[in-house]
Amino acid sequence: MLASPAAFAAVHTALRSGVQTPAYVYDLAEVRANAVRLRAALPERSEIYYSLKANPHPAILDTLREQGARAEVCSVGELDESLAAGWPPDTLLYTGPGKRDQDLRHALRRGVREFSVDSPIGLDQLDRLAGEAGVQARCLLRINDDQPVPGQGLTMTGVASQFGVDVSWVFADPARFTGGLNAPVVGLHLYMGTNMTEVHDLLAQFGRSLATAAQLRCALARHGVRLRVVDLGGGFGAPFACVGEPVVLSGLRDGLYRLLDAELPGWRDGAVRVVFESGRYLVGTAGTLVTRVLDVKRSHGRDLVVLESGINHLGGMSGLRRLPPLNPHLLSDTAAGDLRPTMVTGPLCTPLDMWSRNAPLSPLHPGDTLQVPNVGAYGLSASLLAFLSHPTPTEVAVDGDQVTHVSRLHLTRKG
Repeated sequence: MLASPAAFAAVHTALRSGVQTPAYVYDLAEVRANAVRLRAALPERSEIYYSLKANPHPAILDTLREQGARAEVCSVGELDESLAAGWPPDTLLYTGPGKRDQDLRHALRRGVREFSVDSPIGLDQLDRLAGEAGVQARCLLRINDDQPVPGQGLTMTGVASQFGVDVSWVFADPARFTGGLNAPVVGLHLYMGTNMTEVHDLLAQFGRSLATAAQLRCALARHGVRLRVVDLGGGFGAPFACVGEPVVLSGLRDGLYRLLDAELPGWRDGAVRVVFESGRYLVGTAGTLVTRVLDVKRSHGRDLVVLESGINHLGGMSGLRRLPPLNPHLLSDTAAGDLRPTMVTGPLCTPLDMWSRNAPLSPLHPGDTLQVPNVGAYGLSASLLAFLSHPTPTEVAVDGDQVTHVSRLHLTRKG
């Protein structure tokens, strides 16, 4: 298989500049194009948060900030990265279950004021810490709806979960979910699933969330809560480690207008901020992993290649449901010849370091270059970087025919 023309051009720009492999190459023009596509698919007046968990590379953050996205963070590290990229702290959304006091204190000191909160304990914690700091924070109450919706890559709601408060609990005791004087509840956070590739599944998710939000709005209003924000999450899908284009979102915008007008009166006038989140859709198709062949041999009658990269560089995080093995597409710059089923491994000293048992590959030689497409999201930072202490890949940002950023994470222990 051949790389797409845009990915081919970005990779060769990086390699011509002398970048060492293995390397993650990020095409900033593709990041911009994805941001434009997503913006066009969502209603006017709505806002987009970029989820840094997908890829916190500084060049990507700069590009998305310039495109008007806000930042959604769920750790001190992501918070500091977003501030370094130039986002004003009072525009950030700090999410995630089980926040530590010291992390919240750090966020409040840096100027963050909006937090997604997952439990009554979390509400009390933020109110206490905001009071100690002498500031006013705002809570988005995260909701775990009664049932999941179809089409999800990874279920986020409708099951026992660390994410959010069961909606039935809120209806049973709404007074417990108003927040405190220093951190009142001002909105809802409803994130039902991830990696949806069909518009009808996305609309079903958002429709369910908006219906739940409308009911909660009434229940909480009787206890003095005025909802000013509804965060509908995201779930916009993207291909991962395989050939593919950005998901087509035709019809999503019109469908969302209908749902919002029906369930959230006043949103067009700005009475309620409507927020969406995205990680993989914005950056997934903008990243390519370039790696070289180290060894080629026959073993028990099978062709086998050993690459510079393995589960330490891509797909080693079982928590992302990437077991059994990832089996990524491996692309070459040259047309395919005689394809053979080939076992593809990485260089780690463990038999678990395997990408594929039967990848269809032409005969390869040491030094040949292969590419894994569409790994701009949940690629390097979602891998087992510290396992066996191999060097991390180079990260390269390419903008047109220019390399704008070259860096490498260093995991050396100090002290």
